Amino acid sequence: MTDERVVDEIVTNFLFNTCRLCPRLSTYTVQAAVVCAVVAIKSGNIPTVTGSVAEFYIEPMLPHVGDVDVMHHPNDVLVIPQGHPPPTQLPAEFYNYVQVFEIIDSHLPAYVYLQLRYLLTKHSDSDRYNVTEYEKQGKGLRTTNELRKYKLHGPACMHSRESVGCLSSDLVPCVRCLSWPLQATGWPSRHRNFSWPDSATIDRVINNGCDVVQIAHRECKQDELISTFQWRLSFSRAEITLINSWMPVQQTVYHLLRVFLKTERITENASSSGVCTLSNYHIKTLMLWACELNPKSWWTDDLSLNRICVELLHTLAVWLTETRCPHYFIGSCNLVDKSIVLEMIASRLLLVDKNCLSSWFVNYYLRQTARICAESVSRLFDDISTDAKLANAVSAVVECRLNTMLVDSWHAFQLLEFETASCSSCFSVTARVCVCWMNELAKVDWRLTFFFAAVVFLHIAHKIERGGLIENLIEMLSISEFFISSNNYNEPTLSLLHKVVTVASKYQLTAINSANCNTFQLVELLQQSAVELLKTFRHFEAQDFGSIATIVTTDFEMTYAYKRGDYPRCLQLSTRNVLTLLNACRTPSIPIFPEFITLLDDDIVSLTALTRIVNPELLPDSRYNSITQLTLSLYLMTQCQLKLRHSLTSLAQTLDYIEVAQKRHNVPWTLNHLTLKLAERKTVKHVLQLETVCRRSVQ
Repeated sequence: MTDERVVDEIVTNFLFNTCRLCPRLSTYTVQAAVVCAVVAIKSGNIPTVTGSVAEFYIEPMLPHVGDVDVMHHPNDVLVIPQGHPPPTQLPAEFYNYVQVFEIIDSHLPAYVYLQLRYLLTKHSDSDRYNVTEYEKQGKGLRTTNELRKYKLHGPACMHSRESVGCLSSDLVPCVRCLSWPLQATGWPSRHRNFSWPDSATIDRVINNGCDVVQIAHRECKQDELISTFQWRLSFSRAEITLINSWMPVQQTVYHLLRVFLKTERITENASSSGVCTLSNYHIKTLMLWACELNPKSWWTDDLSLNRICVELLHTLAVWLTETRCPHYFIGSCNLVDKSIVLEMIASRLLLVDKNCLSSWFVNYYLRQTARICAESVSRLFDDISTDAKLANAVSAVVECRLNTMLVDSWHAFQLLEFETASCSSCFSVTARVCVCWMNELAKVDWRLTFFFAAVVFLHIAHKIERGGLIENLIEMLSISEFFISSNNYNEPTLSLLHKVVTVASKYQLTAINSANCNTFQLVELLQQSAVELLKTFRHFEAQDFGSIATIVTTDFEMTYAYKRGDYPRCLQLSTRNVLTLLNACRTPSIPIFPEFITLLDDDIVSLTALTRIVNPELLPDSRYNSITQLTLSLYLMTQCQLKLRHSLTSLAQTLDYIEVAQKRHNVPWTLNHLTLKLAERKTVKHVLQLETVCRRSVQ
């Protein structure tokens, strides 16, 4: 590869062809929604997704999200700039009583203290608040106890997700400031030569205000008193707005710089000695300044990602050499201190030229993307000795990328289905929990609210069957009424929901006045409502993903028919499903949690318990806590054939189907293998018994 210009063009075109727009439904947005729901449920705080998940509207092939960042603020505390009048109207998320703290400057730019000044009390007959000023000087706001429970990462609380393949989450407790802070008053009006950000974007930034997070300046961390009361201004909301206003080329450059500096081991959180090194925030700051100080033509004319990245890396090197990294919003704040570590980094960055970066693009970035593709594509990079061979290998990766978008969205859809069922099993289902989940699910895909509502009804039915009647009935009434008020459901489903409310009200009165209350009708109604919702949910899934997966929509209807003892109907549905799914490449799975187990028989329940006892380490992985539609259909088909005393011929055909299915499942999928093995043994045992009877009759 001798023509650097050609290689540069290949790399630039590759990145623009593979950095697609982020779909609304992705594994990142799914994980963020789950984290937000859990935070809202556990803490009662208001969560907001920040960081890479919220900043990037492009989705490169290589990971651009390291963890899920979520800031969460209480709904009864607010801060205001010093000297500002307290607000008399607040967003609906705030409580009826709100303490208001005033931001007091410290001797360090961007770091502040908070002093209690006002109490806001909401009018009972309007949305306005009464203001009461505290007579004495208010106390300072200190770190929350919640923050001390977790491993600190800056102001964040590190949470590791248990689900396999899920990112860890950085949970950042904060306090909301609805106004733009005085410390950054110069930012909106400063002179800009190239009209970025434009006036509309600046207005959105100002109207979003900021937050304060509990973290002390690195010089103050050893002082127990200061570190307890010192807070830092956070402009995450502003950064999200600004970065989302970037052109695709700017977002792509931001991604490339982060990957390059990370793979070259230049960005770290901090060295072991505590000396500050480069972080992603320094790269973000560099990019924000570059977007403001360079014209649009600098980014788009004679477009070369290689050139742009090299120039920005050299700019960063100059900053570090001069011991300066100016905060984008607060002019007096310098984000770096003089250190030998930063001097060494500056020297390394100055050595990066176009040849060096071009070589990294080809030998690291492109090869890493190829490994995501099929082996035949990856092998093309074994020989890229000419520009033509490189172009051919890159084209194969691009084609692979273009064909995976719908598959990736479906995997995200399945992940959210599993996470919803999993988390619903972990929490007591209350009306507040339902509101938290419904709010977050609607942000990703409103149709998943059908699945969640079904899980809730199965959960309550399961609880009522096990006892605790009165409290569950009362809670179920409020939950059912909440679902009805959401107006998302079709007429048959709404009719069932109204029946649930009517019957639950009747049973609630009976339960209060009698120790013996038969709830069979209520449990049946709840399960029937859940199945109706799940059928609708499967129809949605088939509409969107039927072109890349084989999805039957009657799996839950089939299971419910078996539970009710309607074996002819179950056999009809399961046989049809088996014939549809037997040779399919991709099929959905059904999560096996207590809520769904109520629709299955005792043998499946026992197998599920057995797999969890034998392999408890596999519990967080959805593949080992679910059963495929094909496996379940074959099992129920076998059970119904045995109960309805089918002929040897039909049973022999079923054994052939089971053999085909057994070869299709990966070895570690324990529950699927055990279920198919159980179906096979039951069938073989019955066949042998029939053959014995036949021989005796002949004799």
